[in-house]
Amino acid sequence: MAYQATQVEMSYESAQLLPKKDSAYVDYQQFRELFGEEGNLIVVGVQDADFFKLDHFEDWHRLVENLDQIDGVENLLSVSNAYNLKKNQEKRQFEIEEIFPDKIDSQEQLDSLASVFHGLPFYRGLLYNQESDFYLLAITVNKDKMKSKEREKLVLAIKKTCETFSEETGLDLHYSGLPYIKVINSIKIKKEIYLFSGLALLLCVITLFIFFRSFKAVLFPILIVISGVLWAMGTMSLFGFKITLLTGMIPSLLIVIGIPNSIYMLNKYHHEFRSHGNNIKALQRVIIKIGNATFLTNLTTASGFATFVITNSEVLRQFGVVAALNILTLFVLSLLLIPILFSFSKPPGRRHMKHLESRVFKTIVKRLETISQNHRKLVYFSTIGVLLLGFYGISLIKSSGFMVDDIPESDIIYKDLKYFEEQIDGLMPLEIIIDTKRQNGVMNLSNFQRIERLEKQLEDYDELSSSMSLLNILKFSKQAFYNGNERYYSLPNNQEKNFILAYASESEEDEAAGVSALHSFLDSSKQVTRISIRMHDVGTKRMEELYTEFKQEVDSVFPPDKFDVTITGSSVTFFRGTQYLVKNLFSSLTLAIFLISTFMAIMFFSWRMVLMSLIPNIIPLIFTAAIMGFTGIPIKASTILVFSIAFGISVDNTIHFLAKYRQELTATGWNIQQSVKRALRETGVSMMYTFVVLFFGFGVYSVSQFGGTAALGVLVSLTLFVAITSNLILLPSLLAGLEKYTTTKSFHEPLLQIYDEEEDIELDDLEIERTQNEEKDA
Repeated sequence: MAYQATQVEMSYESAQLLPKKDSAYVDYQQFRELFGEEGNLIVVGVQDADFFKLDHFEDWHRLVENLDQIDGVENLLSVSNAYNLKKNQEKRQFEIEEIFPDKIDSQEQLDSLASVFHGLPFYRGLLYNQESDFYLLAITVNKDKMKSKEREKLVLAIKKTCETFSEETGLDLHYSGLPYIKVINSIKIKKEIYLFSGLALLLCVITLFIFFRSFKAVLFPILIVISGVLWAMGTMSLFGFKITLLTGMIPSLLIVIGIPNSIYMLNKYHHEFRSHGNNIKALQRVIIKIGNATFLTNLTTASGFATFVITNSEVLRQFGVVAALNILTLFVLSLLLIPILFSFSKPPGRRHMKHLESRVFKTIVKRLETISQNHRKLVYFSTIGVLLLGFYGISLIKSSGFMVDDIPESDIIYKDLKYFEEQIDGLMPLEIIIDTKRQNGVMNLSNFQRIERLEKQLEDYDELSSSMSLLNILKFSKQAFYNGNERYYSLPNNQEKNFILAYASESEEDEAAGVSALHSFLDSSKQVTRISIRMHDVGTKRMEELYTEFKQEVDSVFPPDKFDVTITGSSVTFFRGTQYLVKNLFSSLTLAIFLISTFMAIMFFSWRMVLMSLIPNIIPLIFTAAIMGFTGIPIKASTILVFSIAFGISVDNTIHFLAKYRQELTATGWNIQQSVKRALRETGVSMMYTFVVLFFGFGVYSVSQFGGTAALGVLVSLTLFVAITSNLILLPSLLAGLEKYTTTKSFHEPLLQIYDEEEDIELDDLEIERTQNEEKDA
């Protein structure tokens, strides 16, 4: 598995949130078949009031030339290499020529060429914003390289070249575009995998040593969780999965989740050894007494992750499969290796078991006993109050998701994205595909007029950039037809259309004239065209409103009975994918509760006890959801994960407590009050130990550079804090106060038997039998 772990690779493709049968996914794939990729664009922007001064312009032109030399850069579009159309009457075609030659001799020549450039409305809002002296450089990168490990090298080479330009000129450059954002984020993910794994290990080492004061009690559990991490990474390699933002969290998650197995086992081992002093007997009872309970706790935790499989999101399914399988693997490793390793070691000394006599924990447990025995009404009323406040908080929760949701506002990537939204009205692709349902139908003048009307209606939306479509090419061509006169940059009439299209067709056939831009907006049959728009990252809620409004605008211009119009693009697939994911994650949470309830029923064989076990673990979820409502944290893909994960982990404490409680019922002759006290004294300490590990273990995610990961860490830690409080106060109070209703005969006779003291083999009475050969040797 260690070898397999070295073979696992980073994921270099976008996470697929939508199932392949979803209409939005199908629409997007059809768009890509017709018009190609729309997400392989990196943009670089600069604000320079002296851009058209000769030395500044030459520096910019040199930057464009240097970028063009980078392997993987396919095309560049900027002011310095912008093209103009010229009418050639003899050949009856348009010729493409660069506005700015490679060598400009004087400022006067540059001023004259700049005047020509500014007289071309085609480039306004596309390559520059004259009001703010902003200029754009659009870099098209190779799509195959962007899907391989070469993409990091490519993007970093682009950035290094641009940084050299900044150092030489003193001008600040801004970077954005989906390829750039993805690559920079993947580099951060790599760093965080090592950071969180290291922090989680360090935390576990410190916690184990503080609790047990033993080198072995630190070393053996750490070796076990490291083995579990190797198994997890090896599993990913064997299944062909790659490291994503989510699966990159698995190593540190397994360390944090796996250590509690060792804590429960070591705590039980020390309890047993202190009571009778027999090392092997203590280890035997660790397996017999808490083996079933530990298995069930790991099964419930694994179930919380396994329910992500039903989401149909490939990235979540992979995360759920790997996490669930390896949580169970860690259980097996712990159950086998803890007894084996400690059977070869010297028994624990007195100082190793001092934690059992900790005054701090003893004081806490005594106070918990007092509360559950004498202040139950206060506990019940407080719980009701928390629930009422929780339901109100839940009513305030909002649902939202942004394409750069995980990036904090202080991050330069976020700042640059907002910068481009301010300068050119956004970068997120939005595509409107218009199918006229007949060959050459796009080229009808009435359809040109419909497209123009729709584009004017869309100009009213502040979130949208100026549109690019076939009309921009036609208007540009008409201006060229009239010798570059700017006032002719308009939609051609029916007569002009025929002349202009004749010129454009000749230009397209003549390879020497360059490549016509018409094919970028037309399919081969000229039946389908597109309107390409860039928009702000407005979030899923606003995007849903805009999508509905866009549909109404489209239908008002293109009657659905005559045209098939599709609204697609990355902005649409992301918003639909996020909606789909949130909906399915709620389903996975429901499934997690159902599965865990089933497992509890199998263990305790009492529906009343199942209900009793769920109450202390549902309340933390309600509390956390309320906190999200009060603090304005929205429901989105990254935050909804909290509930399934936290529920699967928090219910572990309940299982351990109830398993010990049931053992004590037999030992005390069915004395419920006494059984609650005993269960609290033994398992309460282990629960507090594991809580410390889990709380700070998940807390390390709060330092993540990704907002979703940080929110996951904070919210899970908060949920576990409420869960431990609920399990140590509310659960004992319910058991002691509602004894007649909960502890029934079915609970006394469970499907999974847990052995008691009388059924244990008395290992002190056993002798080692010698073989005949050993006797001869003696």
